[in-house]
Amino acid sequence: MTNASQKLVYYTVEKPAVAEFKDRGSKFIAYVYPITSTDDFKKYLQALKKEHPKAEHHCFAYRFGIDGNNFRVNDDGEPAGSAGRPILGQIDSKELINVAVIVVRYFGGTLLGVPGLINAYKMVTTLALQLTPIVQKQLEVLYELHFDYTNINEVLTITKQYNCTILEQELQLFCIIKLGIAINRLQEVLYKLKDIKGMEIIKREK
Repeated sequence: MTNASQKLVYYTVEKPAVAEFKDRGSKFIAYVYPITSTDDFKKYLQALKKEHPKAEHHCFAYRFGIDGNNFRVNDDGEPAGSAGRPILGQIDSKELINVAVIVVRYFGGTLLGVPGLINAYKMVTTLALQLTPIVQKQLEVLYELHFDYTNINEVLTITKQYNCTILEQELQLFCIIKLGIAINRLQEVLYKLKDIKGMEIIKREK
């Protein structure tokens, strides 16, 4: 896995995708989702468990965050290393960040063995990742801005000029804006924002 924090861009998916793979009666259904937090992931996993209550396994892997260090794999009852790791391996082979893949398995009555399982989870993940466009995005650092409404035009001008991503905003007499600032423009943007009277800038993790 390349250390994404040394880069200015990263690769991810923008849209969910679904693919299916069958082997000796067992059915594997892979779901790909764009995520930015564990909360995002948990919502998708809970929804799939409701949608597929009779499936034997709901295995998964995800990786997210600026440095790509937030990741998890889960075999959900399959032999250790036969499901979650192969799924993550396919995510990492494409150097993707902010991506989760959940594979739902319906057992077909024939044991596939560890090599067969590794192949099945790897194959269905590959198929699903081929069905969703991979996009390049700028690596951003998250900040929260607290300022007086009288400075709103100046703030919005700066964020627009430097293509910052506004994630949340509360525009009242006292304003709060949560935004992402591209790493390669970070110093310039912070310099300009700090020049605004009464501006409070807080770095956020997520």
